Amino acid sequence: MRERTQLEDQVGALSSLERELEDALTLVELGESEDDAATEKEGVDALKSILKQARARQTEALFAGEADANDTYIEVHSGAGGTESQDWARMLFRMYARWGERHKFHVEVIEETLGEEAGIKSGTLLVKGHNAHGWAKTESGVHRLVRISPFDSNARRHTSFASVWVYPVVDDRIDVNVNESDCRIDTYRSSGAGGQHVNTTDSAIRITHIPTGIVVACQAERSQHKNRATAWNMLRARLYELELEKREAEANKTAASRTEIGWGHQIRSYVLQPYQLVKDLRSGFTSGTPSDVLDGELDDFMQASLAQRIYGGPESVEDVE
Repeated sequence: MRERTQLEDQVGALSSLERELEDALTLVELGESEDDAATEKEGVDALKSILKQARARQTEALFAGEADANDTYIEVHSGAGGTESQDWARMLFRMYARWGERHKFHVEVIEETLGEEAGIKSGTLLVKGHNAHGWAKTESGVHRLVRISPFDSNARRHTSFASVWVYPVVDDRIDVNVNESDCRIDTYRSSGAGGQHVNTTDSAIRITHIPTGIVVACQAERSQHKNRATAWNMLRARLYELELEKREAEANKTAASRTEIGWGHQIRSYVLQPYQLVKDLRSGFTSGTPSDVLDGELDDFMQASLAQRIYGGPESVEDVE
């Protein structure tokens, strides 16, 4: 039933775009024949909107991965640099939350460890929605910020780094076996907001999978039992994503243009001073409005990096379009 609903949505969206395209072309033709600039502009604006919707649907048609349709976890970790990097991690954390909201996805904060002075040391979002993982999966990697630091009394320019890791929620159809003997479970006191109970009991859970070194944590609930259950789900999801990466690497090992995107690899630079620019280092896509990008306007970057991963470069993408 879920697959049927998804297919009906895709067919319905295509039919709707075709109708809107006919209406917009009619408006443009009417404006030109009547020498009515307002009507012609209305038609052109409608065409621009249709083009944006069509490109988004085109991107979704590329979501052929095994877990692309699933919900997704997005983890953010600050790099070396103390308060400056922790503030950058908080900015990224908000950016992905705003991106999810723009897509009408349901966004939950699973874990958030605050910095000593500002920002966060780490945080995990759960983004629920159709194709959430397909959209976000190319965001994994290191993100670099260049700006005049608000924490530097001499107003010097600083470079900060934060890491992002994206992995899918494992649904009920996928069975991932985890041996508890391979895991270390730690309890600790939550550091975020939540009232007296959260801050005075060891309700937060951290699970370390010893064979792989994967660490997950949850402090979203007041109940240790609920946090434990969520943490186990997150660990199964991380192990599943690791297996998917192994399969993808094996399938693409002969492709010379394929660049593995993993932890420790810089993928995007955000420059706020002395000029304003966001540049994706994989696809070459740029934006001159960092404020919009940091407010969640990420679709163009995601589309470009997804096309880069699938087709190997913008030239191939143009041919497809």
